[in-house]
Amino acid sequence: MSSILLTNAALFDGHGDEAVPGMNVLVVDDRIEAVSDKPIRAESARVIDCGGQTLLPGLIDAHVHVFAISLAASRNETVPLTLMTARAVPRIKAMLDRGFTTVRDVGGGDVGIRDAVAQGFIPGPRLYVGGPALTETGGHGDHRRRTDSRYDIDYNSNAFVFFSRIVDGPEEMRRTVRNEIRKGADHIKVMASGGVGSPSDPLEGVQFSKEELEICAREAAARGKYVCAHTYTSEAIRHAVGAGIRTVEHANFIDSDTAAFVRDRNAYVVPTLVCYEVTARHGTRLGLTPFVMEKLDLVNKAGIAMLDICERAGTKMGFGTDLMGEMEYAQSYEFTIRGRAQKPADILRSATSLNAEILQETGRLGVIREGALADMILCAGNPLKDITLLSEPEKNLRIIMQGGRLHRCDLS
Repeated sequence: MSSILLTNAALFDGHGDEAVPGMNVLVVDDRIEAVSDKPIRAESARVIDCGGQTLLPGLIDAHVHVFAISLAASRNETVPLTLMTARAVPRIKAMLDRGFTTVRDVGGGDVGIRDAVAQGFIPGPRLYVGGPALTETGGHGDHRRRTDSRYDIDYNSNAFVFFSRIVDGPEEMRRTVRNEIRKGADHIKVMASGGVGSPSDPLEGVQFSKEELEICAREAAARGKYVCAHTYTSEAIRHAVGAGIRTVEHANFIDSDTAAFVRDRNAYVVPTLVCYEVTARHGTRLGLTPFVMEKLDLVNKAGIAMLDICERAGTKMGFGTDLMGEMEYAQSYEFTIRGRAQKPADILRSATSLNAEILQETGRLGVIREGALADMILCAGNPLKDITLLSEPEKNLRIIMQGGRLHRCDLS
């Protein structure tokens, strides 16, 4: 049994509005044993004085793609899985280096990479994976060339099966969802609208029938899982949430009535603003087509307005980034972008306790409370006053603890 006692910390527990000074936290093995404003007796514990700096729950990113090693999706489709995994390893470690102790992969991440991290073979955040995203023929996840008109082959037999799987019709949807959960998926991802990176579908497209989405949601719920949906427009969001989808990703073109619709059905929006702003700077150089860049410009302009619409409606918003390939370095910059429209405490709740709620891990992740997993970061300064501190993790994060293990400790 190992124990660590963190003393003299200004504590943000994942729920409050302020960091409470003078707090002490005892960690035993991988759990938080005690949280108190009084001294904690733990004679055998390693004592670390936090020096009044801000102690927060480990950060959670609810929208990543650990295998998306290239920005241009077509380049990911021709890479062998072994090479893809080798190139993903430093990406995954870098996420933990930024203080993200847990991430949710929503397209491509599989049980193998999740378990490799959990078993200690790869340093990185705790992973929640959904396997390949499910797409209809011609949908956001169908990256076949337009000249490929074959219907007599198994389109799911080639390399892009790691990122998306073509599913058409209610019975194929039922079988696929059951099979992905059999394989160990933590959730299911569907492409319910057009998207930026796909070659043949407009942003405003609504994808999958109501029956297909309802079956997907029912089959997942019957097994204690849930479904998240790629969406942009209000029409697509209503289509998905009305069919039982629990989280909608991106949602840049949401309107006020639809934000209230999501709120009233206890669903969630997961914004991913950094991917548009950063990719817009580099997309042409890295091989994105003019059609994709045009779509990227549209969603980028709509992003900040979406935050305000959801805030006013009281819609629960998670925290995601959706960075592909070369853009992954900018993961923490999402805090700065969100800070243009939201209060720091609201952003921090999104990236901690609310994201834990999305992951079905309320009380276990995203909080500093007795019984929770000991995932914590110590930040120089107070991000509840200046959220941009978290955008420079290499400079400002003094401690990164995951499951009671010190991944980084820069304190003497």
